[in-house]
Amino acid sequence: MDLFDKFRIDKGPLGKYRASEGYHIFPKLEGPLSNRMQFNGQEVIVWSVNNYLGLGDHPEVRAIDAQAAADWGMAYPMGSRMMSGNSQYHYDLEEQLADFVSKEAAVLVNFGYQGIMSAIDCLIGRHDVVVYDADCHACIVDGLRMHQGKRFAFKHNDIESLEKHLKSAESIVENTGGGILVISEGVFGMRGEQGKLKEIVDLKSTYNFRLMVDDAHGFGTLGATGAGAGEEQGVQDDIDVYFATFAKSMASVGAFLAGDDDVVQFMKYNMRSQIFAKSLPMPFVIGAMKRLEMIKTMPELKDKLWENVDMLQSGLKDAGFDIGNTNSCVTPVYMKGTVEEAQKIVYDLRENHKIFCSIVVYPVIPKGMILLRLIPTTVHNADDIAQTIVAFKDIRTKLDSGVYATEELVVG
Repeated sequence: MDLFDKFRIDKGPLGKYRASEGYHIFPKLEGPLSNRMQFNGQEVIVWSVNNYLGLGDHPEVRAIDAQAAADWGMAYPMGSRMMSGNSQYHYDLEEQLADFVSKEAAVLVNFGYQGIMSAIDCLIGRHDVVVYDADCHACIVDGLRMHQGKRFAFKHNDIESLEKHLKSAESIVENTGGGILVISEGVFGMRGEQGKLKEIVDLKSTYNFRLMVDDAHGFGTLGATGAGAGEEQGVQDDIDVYFATFAKSMASVGAFLAGDDDVVQFMKYNMRSQIFAKSLPMPFVIGAMKRLEMIKTMPELKDKLWENVDMLQSGLKDAGFDIGNTNSCVTPVYMKGTVEEAQKIVYDLRENHKIFCSIVVYPVIPKGMILLRLIPTTVHNADDIAQTIVAFKDIRTKLDSGVYATEELVVG
């Protein structure tokens, strides 16, 4: 068989929706990043952009980004960081990030997805055992695919399940001489639930393991200073490897890992994705420094974010919607229905109600379930929220009455 024959037969779990490309899949939002943007030729309220603090189109941020690009261009510094792509600005940003998340040191990586994959590959060997939350992001799962040793997935946020696997892990490393790494998330991006970091940390008194936390959605949004889920739960000091991306609250490109100095230095010299890849370009480094400064000195950004989060989530709950156990900004709305009904819901929301939000269906969630995920931001307002709740009430009525199952939608 020709290698490519299988691509023509099996297009994968999402490839079968290619007919919807440009609308349901790979949609094109246009115009400045904001609460309202252009989609398919009309203005829509956007709940799908992880621009939590509104920094993506903030005039101060745009001015810094533009100046940095003018001063340095997008190429500088050239080469991998280890060889020729280093600068004092990279060191300064790492120092500032480490201080902000209360760690001894930090190391920059070019992308969140690639960075945490490479960190996992760097930190564990074939004699080590990994125990991770079953709902961990795909980047963590892909990192673990490279692991040649044992790994166990514990049930989502289930401490009893975690402890069961820790016992198995301990019995394995007694023979291999390896160690144990536990991986969880600060905030799980689909459900919006914070990882049970405090309960995980409590197990350190009984089991010998190190804890890695992916805090992509918690960094900048949780905790008294915005330092994330560990700060929110009072266990930041007990997180051994802290990871966050610039792609959410900082609305940019790049990421970092932080921890004890010896661990960070080891990663700096052994993460293959950084040793063999071009350094993070200067405009992203300088832009990240400005964004971090604003997170630290402008708490009103996070305050406004949470004002909107509370308004949206309480409004949905008061209207009888199931938003699960979210205790973060991520706001899931769960409904029951088929994939075909979900597609019609999205069409109705976008065309008739001018609401743009993400939709999640099988195989990401169980068959028969529909998840509409809303990401509130600082730039949303009360009118956006009120209009959205009215729209959701309308689609629920249609879903419950079978409209989406039996009728074609009319735009009007």
